[in-house]
Amino acid sequence: MTPKLNRRQAMGTAAVAAGAVVATQTPEATAAGRVELGRTAHREGVRGRMTGAQAAAATIRCEGTPCVFGIPGAQNNELWDAFKQYEVPYMLVAHEASASVMADASARATGRPGAFSVVPGPGLTNCLTGLGEALYDGIPLVAIITDIDRSANAPIGQVHGLANEALLRPLVKAMFVVRHQAEIPGTLFHAFRLAQAGEPGPVGVVIPYPFFMEVWDYDQAPPPPMPSPFDEAAYRKIVCHLQDKSKRIGIYAGLGCVDAGPSLTAVAEMLQAPVATSVSGKGAIADAHPLAVGWGYGKQGTRAAERVFKDVDLVLAVGVRYSEVSTANYAIPKTDVVHVDINPQNLGKNVPTSHCLASDSRVFLDRLLGDAAAVRRPADPALWGKIDKLRQVDRCIARTQQITQCVDPMFFLSQLRCTLGPEELIFVDVTASTHWASETVEVQGTRRYFTPADNQSMGWAIPAAIGAQRVRPDRQVVCVTGDGCFLMSAMEMSTAARLGLPVKFFVFDDGAYHYMQMLQEPVFRRTTATEIARIDYAAFASAMGVGYNQIASNADVGPGIQRTLGLAGPILTHVIVSYDGRDIRWLNALRTKYIGDMSNREKVRLASRVGVRAITPRRDDD
Repeated sequence: MTPKLNRRQAMGTAAVAAGAVVATQTPEATAAGRVELGRTAHREGVRGRMTGAQAAAATIRCEGTPCVFGIPGAQNNELWDAFKQYEVPYMLVAHEASASVMADASARATGRPGAFSVVPGPGLTNCLTGLGEALYDGIPLVAIITDIDRSANAPIGQVHGLANEALLRPLVKAMFVVRHQAEIPGTLFHAFRLAQAGEPGPVGVVIPYPFFMEVWDYDQAPPPPMPSPFDEAAYRKIVCHLQDKSKRIGIYAGLGCVDAGPSLTAVAEMLQAPVATSVSGKGAIADAHPLAVGWGYGKQGTRAAERVFKDVDLVLAVGVRYSEVSTANYAIPKTDVVHVDINPQNLGKNVPTSHCLASDSRVFLDRLLGDAAAVRRPADPALWGKIDKLRQVDRCIARTQQITQCVDPMFFLSQLRCTLGPEELIFVDVTASTHWASETVEVQGTRRYFTPADNQSMGWAIPAAIGAQRVRPDRQVVCVTGDGCFLMSAMEMSTAARLGLPVKFFVFDDGAYHYMQMLQEPVFRRTTATEIARIDYAAFASAMGVGYNQIASNADVGPGIQRTLGLAGPILTHVIVSYDGRDIRWLNALRTKYIGDMSNREKVRLASRVGVRAITPRRDDD
């Protein structure tokens, strides 16, 4: 059995767990006065005699969590009942895989840590992909994983009795296992703080189910805020480097700047620096700003970003990683780089850097504004004019119908962006159109454009859009997914129908994993295992209880989008597309880098295979 602790020992354990890592409190948590949240829960903490399940629910309510996603089961029914008792917002999903994705999307859309609750065993294994996405993309969420009875005298062969701790550990930035019901509030408070501290990410909390039924006298306050570290000496070196007015500066901004948009914009204006963003950083500077050049700054990004950054001598990279996807397999121009990021392990990786600083992006940018006198550049109208002309070219190309046999995906994306309001939320899945969306979909602020950037799990966008709509009912949410992604998560549309969540789902259908075909064909001169099942989308929509629409030609794109947005409730719109006739810049950059990195022997082998297959009868694809 778990050793019994006296009250003083247990409270000491909980206090240590709660105080190990802390972060900025929410506005509600610092508001004056005590706000009643339930029978024994207050904004200042969890107090009173209650079960472990009630203590967990009270803690989550204290955190102001927008919604807990998941599916109740035998091991966590006590917890879900406590959610209802303490009026914790919750949402039943169709599949546990969606629970972690929806929690991720909740965090991206609101800026508050997401949360989900599942049973051990299959509940946990089903949600691992979403956890991996949040871990790799740097998204704060708390995974509440119920466990079996792990006490000394527990029976063997318990249902869902996999090695749950071992399964969870690699997919989270930190994991905590509750050993006594007294630890529950402190551990959860700690998890929510740690999820946001440093580089954000998912934190796992494993609670054996017997503790949910055990009673304890709780008196647990949330931990105080923790200041972000800042290396003054490293910062001063960066300022000295930026003082050289002969250097033309460009800014590369990532997800770390998502809450520092005004500061980033002010620094760009102060330095007269063009700003390119990573895909995750889209919106950190409004696309309408005269210094915004779009995403990326190599051959994989927008044409405007590539051409403007050719004139840049120094790249100030803030809150961004040079990951494989964002750089098209590290195809990044060689330029002097100053790198600022909250995670020291990201600094100086994948690209050479002259100076590095581990710092919160907003803290750094605000400090730099304080040193404006030393680093300010004069206004550069010629630069603004150049950026404007290049961006107009990009927009014109996107809005020109280059694919005419059915719907041109890039043209569709440009029209979707023009039709939606500036505050609407757009979720884009991992399809052949993903990189066109990065180029074409312009946003005027953060937390409006979302895609799985680094782990790139197909089917992510459907549950993510539903989760975001649940926590942002004030915004229209649209989802752009592909037919292959659709097969992976389409059943979750039943959740949108059940709850009346008015997500608008646009499914690009060409009958294949076309992204893989684009990768296979140039290298192998054939495709393998890329043709997918044909779906009756109208029948599927009817079965799920969602509305249906179809767009089959470029002429119907504008009217078709209007039809979808004009219909109430969740709508599935079947968009018949083709990818033949328009280049993808990201893919071209990837191929160039891939071939360039080959040895001469590998190049000869590739050329021989391509040559032989080009002149011999071609096998049937797939």
